[in-house]
Amino acid sequence: MNDAQTFDLTIRGGRISTDKDTFMADIGVKDGVIVKIAPGLPAGREDIDASGRWVLPGGIDSHCHIEQLSGMGMMCADDFYSGTVSAAFGGTTTIIPFAAQHRGNRIPDVIADYAKRAREKAVIDYGFHLILSDPDEQALQHDLPQAIRDGITSLKVYMTYNALKLDDYQLLDVMALAGREGALVMIHAENHDMIRWIASRLLDQGHTAPKFHAVAHDALAESEASNRAIALSRLIGVPVLIVHVAGAETVQTIRNAKLLGAQIYAESCPQYLFLTAEDIDLPGVEGAKFCCSPPPRDAKSQEAVWDGLKDGTLGMYSSDHAPYRFDTSGKLPRGDDTTFKEMANGVPGIELRLPLLFSEGVLGGRISINEFVRLTATNHAHMYGMSHRKGNIEVGLDADLALWDPHSKRTITSSMLHDNVGYTPYEGRAITGWPETVISRGRVVVQDNQLLAGRGSGQYIARHCPEPAGIGYPPARGNLPGLLGLKGKAWQSI
Repeated sequence: MNDAQTFDLTIRGGRISTDKDTFMADIGVKDGVIVKIAPGLPAGREDIDASGRWVLPGGIDSHCHIEQLSGMGMMCADDFYSGTVSAAFGGTTTIIPFAAQHRGNRIPDVIADYAKRAREKAVIDYGFHLILSDPDEQALQHDLPQAIRDGITSLKVYMTYNALKLDDYQLLDVMALAGREGALVMIHAENHDMIRWIASRLLDQGHTAPKFHAVAHDALAESEASNRAIALSRLIGVPVLIVHVAGAETVQTIRNAKLLGAQIYAESCPQYLFLTAEDIDLPGVEGAKFCCSPPPRDAKSQEAVWDGLKDGTLGMYSSDHAPYRFDTSGKLPRGDDTTFKEMANGVPGIELRLPLLFSEGVLGGRISINEFVRLTATNHAHMYGMSHRKGNIEVGLDADLALWDPHSKRTITSSMLHDNVGYTPYEGRAITGWPETVISRGRVVVQDNQLLAGRGSGQYIARHCPEPAGIGYPPARGNLPGLLGLKGKAWQSI
């Protein structure tokens, strides 16, 4: 059989970048999988001329909220259709949103509900994390081990929010379970009582505007909780991942822990590179559009996050897409009378995650193209047990690819995006570079600004145990896992 008959799809003439290398070659795809990478391949049944384009792995967004009820009882603006369409137009080919357990919910029911929603609507591939708010005996002994065996190998816990927060004893229980079963614990680290104490005094004094959200969520609340989460992790000897790192002190706290050999991993997001607390200080309730937790900080923290992404302290870059409309269904449940404590927390960003970093990071000279690939795809695949299928351009992996025009210049407007939010906090920002053709498992899903994938055509990806060793972080030196009998399957190679 000759090559022309072998390939279902070829991408020819492009400049390919992986997590380590950049080179000119063609890519041959068969049955949705990359089967050959070499110069001079003949055209397949479907052929794409990638001349003048940068061929990168499709992005993996491992922190996004889709069709999820928040802890405040607000439903996201994006369902699995609009959310995955928006992701695809931004160059992302796999997402890992959250199946959220609220207190009183049974974990199998929560997972079944999310699976049905995604199966019917998603246009790209997906997995799930599980938000855990009720780690009772049934959950710890039966439901969570089964969920992990079924491919949900990451659990998210909160140290704040009344409806979701766990105390330290519960956090230790969850970490111990993760160590036994080979799962990863993701932690929203903010000190609940610090925030509650400040917020109470602000409200008593009539300070209700959105800008006081950033005051209440002081940077010390983030760094203290992160340090405490790290201490709990070190006590048990089980890895954890601190999500959406915002503050300079938190970056340094994580860096110091890693130097001590702690098994600590972390991510950050666009809002901490491109927004500051000053963006929230707008007339009326307009600043609610910029409110998320932790909030954007200041220029010093922006630089600290850039440095953390560069030196590996922060190993991943996710969107934390939390889409709420600027109306009573989301950000403003009481209209113009909504206080900073009542508005839905979160900002949209699933479509702009990659273009913002490509423009300001790669073309702006802050990171290399190979670092971009690691931060947006490869490291996510290793951390979340998907590297057997996703995260790079290699023979044997799914043909998840994005063809970038590095010269395309755009000014961001909400009208150009495909989410269901109705605004973007990056309105008016000029960027360069855009993924004009996006391929998922060998299917062209976006081309010429048109969606070509059908509703429900995405696939669920059952994930393996996390492989953070593949990210290249230093090993931990603790011996407590052996002492406690917590030799987690995922960490034996570290």
